[in-house]
Amino acid sequence: MVRIAILASGSGSNAQRLVEHFKGHASASVVLIGCDQPRAGVIQRAWDLGVPLYLFNGARLRSGDVLRELQGQRVDLIILAGFLRLIPIDLVQAYPQRIINIHPALLPKYGGKGMYGHHVHEAVIAAKETESGITIHYVNERFDEGAHIAQFKCPVLPEDTPDSLAARIHGLEHAHFPEIVERQVALLADGL
Repeated sequence: MVRIAILASGSGSNAQRLVEHFKGHASASVVLIGCDQPRAGVIQRAWDLGVPLYLFNGARLRSGDVLRELQGQRVDLIILAGFLRLIPIDLVQAYPQRIINIHPALLPKYGGKGMYGHHVHEAVIAAKETESGITIHYVNERFDEGAHIAQFKCPVLPEDTPDSLAARIHGLEHAHFPEIVERQVALLADGL
C-alpha cells in the first residue's frame, strides 16, 4: 500500500479530490494532510474527510521536523496541492522523484517564487496569452523547476478575467490531477 501525504496551504479543493479518489483504493491511501497556514480551508476539509492533520510552520519545515513526521508516518509519496513554501533540500533528497506538485500554468512560463493563484492568471492575461493550463511535475530544490510529468491546456479567451481563467484551470486540476497521481502510485507500487 502506497502511503500518501498531501501538503497544502489554501482551501484544499485538490486535496479533497485526491482523498476522495484514493478512499478505499486497493494500492494507495492518503494517510496525512500537512498544512502550514493555521486558518487555511484545507484544515476543515481534513477534519471533514477524517484524514489526520499535521499543522506546522516554516521553521519546522526548515528544521527537519516535517521530514521526521513524514518518515514517522511511513509516507511513500508526497503531493503538493496548493502548497506555497519551497521544499527544503533534505526533504527533496529523502523523497527523490516522490514529491509531486501541480502548478496553474504551462511551465516554464509563469513559474517561480510568488507565482501562484491569481498572480499567475493575472500575468497570463496581461501577456495576452491564447492558452494556459496546468503542469504536474516532480519537485526539486527550486520553485517550479522539476521535471514535468504532464501538462494539460485550455484556451485563454479575450473576455477572461483572472477569476474566469482560474475556474477553467481548476476544472483541469480536478479532472487530471487524481489520474496523474494514480499513475505515479502505480509506478511506485511496482517498486515497493
